[in-house]
Amino acid sequence: MTRNDVPPGKGQCDIRLQVDNEAEVTLRRNTVFIHTLAGRDPYDDGSECSAPLPDREIYGFNFEVKDSRNEIRMLEQPSPRNDFGVRVLIRDTSSGQGRYHFRVSWDVRAVDFRREEPPPSRPAPGFGWNRVMQYRGEGRGLATVNNFEQRLSNVNVDITRSGRVTVVFAAGRGRDLSFTGDIVAREGERWRADVVSQDGRYRGRLFMRLDSRDQEVDSINIEAGDDRDRMRVNWDRR
Repeated sequence: MTRNDVPPGKGQCDIRLQVDNEAEVTLRRNTVFIHTLAGRDPYDDGSECSAPLPDREIYGFNFEVKDSRNEIRMLEQPSPRNDFGVRVLIRDTSSGQGRYHFRVSWDVRAVDFRREEPPPSRPAPGFGWNRVMQYRGEGRGLATVNNFEQRLSNVNVDITRSGRVTVVFAAGRGRDLSFTGDIVAREGERWRADVVSQDGRYRGRLFMRLDSRDQEVDSINIEAGDDRDRMRVNWDRR
């Protein structure tokens, strides 16, 4: 729908639903997919978008809860692995149906920039205006949260020409552990980034060593956390 209240250069979708019990909601392009986990099927309560969610790298992405009765949280933000969809869990434990409203927004101008428009005037520190750089690593690692350990195998690292980084670890049983963020510094083969986990819960600093000659990942270390828990990730090429 046409939205006159959205600032120029910004895309925005407001998803409003009535939910009874529990459901997973996925926004992809201009379609909302609802998977009922328990209770009655949710229904739309006036959702609208100023533009379809992009089907490619999204810049300036933001997720915000505007209205909720009980629990609502983002499970996955857009990435190539989920076909650039936003996946949200809503769990309504009160009786009857509750109103839920979440908003996603993004930088339209930065998305259009991938269509060969002029780049921003200042790149990230130590970062040149090349196309997306892709690194792959075969190795082993471990992600630790309190007393819980998760073993990691291979890793993929993508860095866009604007300094946006996506790191995806294979974690077994078809599951991935992924982080997205921004490159803040580079010194030779050593890179540093501020990242957040795919569920938005863990934020922190990522250090990695990349072999630019062979486009391989040598090592990655992440220290991240929220108000209660800390996550540590250590990975090395083998």
